[in-house]
Amino acid sequence: MGQTDETRVGTLAWRDLTVPHAERLRDFYTNVVGWGSLDVDMGGYSDFSMVAPGTGEAVAGICHARGTNASLPPQWLMYVVVEDLDHSAAKCAELGGEVIDGPRPLGQGRFCVIKDPAGAFCALYQP
Repeated sequence: MGQTDETRVGTLAWRDLTVPHAERLRDFYTNVVGWGSLDVDMGGYSDFSMVAPGTGEAVAGICHARGTNASLPPQWLMYVVVEDLDHSAAKCAELGGEVIDGPRPLGQGRFCVIKDPAGAFCALYQP
């Protein structure tokens, strides 16, 4: 069985945006880019899986900055697949970056959010 883009090292597995008022941004992006949305039950509130028009394919997430997501930066965050999350997080710190959040579980894998030496954020994800 071959690897999909969501599991191939070095590819982008996902992208999402975590903000205080996720409903507002959901509505913004449905109107600006034409995405639909599906509620994702978070136990007391919903985050949103944004879907491409005409296909129903989930292409991004818009999440509330609550609970374990409260510390995530309010920007589009890409999740880059890595082979060994702990090794990549250690290398990040060794090379002048900073681990901002995690590592912690996510679905069938684990992730952490890093800030690179230039100040840009991304997430590292190990399926």
